[in-house]
Amino acid sequence: MQDELKDIAARCLAGAEDDSMTFPQIVGALIDAGFEGYAVDYRAGTASYYLPAGRCFTLPIRDEGPPVAAAFDAPAIRAAIAQAQALAPGYTYAGFCRTVRDAGCAGYLVSFSGRRALYYGRTAETHVELFPDAP
Repeated sequence: MQDELKDIAARCLAGAEDDSMTFPQIVGALIDAGFEGYAVDYRAGTASYYLPAGRCFTLPIRDEGPPVAAAFDAPAIRAAIAQAQALAPGYTYAGFCRTVRDAGCAGYLVSFSGRRALYYGRTAETHVELFPDAP
């Protein structure tokens, strides 16, 4: 079972990185498998997927982006999130990662039960984004 869960996390990460899965599809697959959330750490180059009772799988991410900028630019991060939510023409996850790193985002934590994502900078500045209501 543990290998199966790690495979699901790896498929979701690959789906984000190759743009074959949307954020709602990734969230649905992870929730269905029993995950409670995940975190992406651009400085460590990892994505960690959390299960109840403290289990976690940590996987390497593609590190194609620039170093994380020192200044946290919440408006630029919000704009990148809005493009992702709208699946704007030309949107890619790699482009999103580059944009938020340029805006000082060091990583983000997604909580499925909290229905939110917390984006943080190198100085621990944060932006909390609530999941949009389902149509």
